Amino acid sequence: MHLGKVIGSVVSCVIYKGLEGVPMLWVQPLDKTGKAKGGAIVAADATRMAGPGELVYFEGGREAAMALDPSFVPVDHSIIGIVDGVAAPTWETPT
Repeated sequence: MHLGKVIGSVVSCVIYKGLEGVPMLWVQPLDKTGKAKGGAIVAADATRMAGPGELVYFEGGREAAMALDPSFVPVDHSIIGIVDGVAAPTWETPT
């Protein structure tokens, strides 16, 4: 599992069978201190509830494809849940 912040949404002009109705969101991965780590990614929102500005946890690879119904659709990353809060001594709230 990885932590990230939703920074936007992506609009697809062609949608693969099995991904109808699944929002695609632009996510900035975060490190353990809450700072941006690497480049932003596109993730399928398995929760169908995340939105810009929210902290989320996401999965990549095979596990990402298994998170959606039907499973094994062609995605590299999937948002698994929305983070309510983080309690860590080194955590900084991302802006």
